[in-house]
Amino acid sequence: MLRKVFQTDNDYLLTIVRVVAGVVFFAHGAQKVLGAFGGPGFSATLNGMERLGIPAPFALLAIVAEFFGGLGLIVGLLSRVAAFGIFVEMAVAIAKVHGAFGFFMNWTGTQRGEGFEFHLLALALLVVVMVRGAGALSLDRLIAGSDQRERVDARSHWPAAA
Repeated sequence: MLRKVFQTDNDYLLTIVRVVAGVVFFAHGAQKVLGAFGGPGFSATLNGMERLGIPAPFALLAIVAEFFGGLGLIVGLLSRVAAFGIFVEMAVAIAKVHGAFGFFMNWTGTQRGEGFEFHLLALALLVVVMVRGAGALSLDRLIAGSDQRERVDARSHWPAAA
C-alpha cells in the first residue's frame, strides 16, 4: 500500500501539473495561515470559515490542506495525499460557498460572490496527481527508489514511453 502512495512515472508533464497546483495552493494557504500576500491570516480565516457554517476542526483541516498540501505538491512529497486533501477542500468550497454563485468567477464585480470555475480546474489537476502521482523531479519518486518497475503497455507488452 505504501509503495502505491509514492510510485510514479518519470513524467515531466506530471511535474508541471503538480508544481503549478502546488504553487497556487501554497500561496492561498500562506494567505490563510501567515497573512501573506494580503491574506487575512489564521484567526480571521478560521473565524470566517466558522461563519460560513464550517466547524472549526474541518476549517483547520482545510487551512492545513492548502498550506502543507501546497508545499507537498511543490516538492513532490506525499503528492497523492496532498492532492486528495486539497481536492476535498475544493469540493466542499463548491458545495458550501461557490456553487450558489454559478459557474463563472466574478470578473466584473456584478455578482454577489465568486463562481466555481477555478475550483473545477483545480479538481481536474488534482485528479491527475491522485491517479498518476508526482512525476519526475519529486521526492515521491526518490523515496520509491530505483526499484520502480517500468510501466508496461498492456496492448503491446513493451515498456511505455516515459
